[in-house]
Amino acid sequence: MFLTTAWRHASERVHVRAEGLRTRAEELRARAERRMPVLTELTNRLLSANLLDAGTRLAAQAFLTSVPLLFALGAFAPQGVRDQLLDSLRSVFGLTGASDQQLNAALSGGTGDEQLRQTTGIIGVLMALVSSTSFSRAMARVCERAWLLPKSGTRIAAWRWLLWVVSILLLVLVQGPLRDGFGVGIWLGVPVSFLAGLVLWWWTQHLLLAARVAWLPLLPGALLASAAMSALALTARIYMPSALNRSLSAYGALGLVLAVLSWLIVLCAAVTFAITIGAVLAQEPPLNRYLTTAEST
Repeated sequence: MFLTTAWRHASERVHVRAEGLRTRAEELRARAERRMPVLTELTNRLLSANLLDAGTRLAAQAFLTSVPLLFALGAFAPQGVRDQLLDSLRSVFGLTGASDQQLNAALSGGTGDEQLRQTTGIIGVLMALVSSTSFSRAMARVCERAWLLPKSGTRIAAWRWLLWVVSILLLVLVQGPLRDGFGVGIWLGVPVSFLAGLVLWWWTQHLLLAARVAWLPLLPGALLASAAMSALALTARIYMPSALNRSLSAYGALGLVLAVLSWLIVLCAAVTFAITIGAVLAQEPPLNRYLTTAEST
């Protein structure tokens, strides 16, 4: 009897203490919401938008775009363009050994050019174009979800999708000179690459949102996306060479695919989170006082 009574009293004390802690936590949350509403909105947006899934889908579309375009460039692009692409991809991933040989085989010129053209053909070019617009649509949807906007009409957005992919391809082609600081060195290459990424993601949001959001509110997302890409670019040169060669040695071409896709998932997830966080920061105090959205429609 004594033990039962003691247990009941102890349980009641624990229950009262738990209720007090819960009440205190609710008060702290309410106070935080009043003082920093941006944190509440940011948390709700990150939890409700399923951003990791969106980033994974974006990575899959990026991979499906890059493979046909790689073979199309290897088949039809001039030798100078192929050499530039090789240098840029080596600069991005720090390719060495077997993975570098695989890439060189896919893009190198030589006696197999005509056979590669016949294999790729018009069907390969069409596949590359279709895949590229799928990537653009996925990226546009990321931007629209970040800003809580409906989908753009196809007639309005179609040319924007193709223009964006062409711009991404051009940026990839010049990655080698950018990251080398145009011959000066990495100390200039890092800030130049960051500025190039800033311009790209600032313009990307404006383009794929069909100018429904003014330029200035798009700046936080562009800054965060460029910072994330710059950080990942620095780590890619350290991690990717050994990862690619190890996967290629263990699993063959399938391992190479898995390694590249894993890196794309990390990259696209980072961009997705950056654009979403940037949209919330631009719409909530205190930044919304300076990044007015009055021009948005």
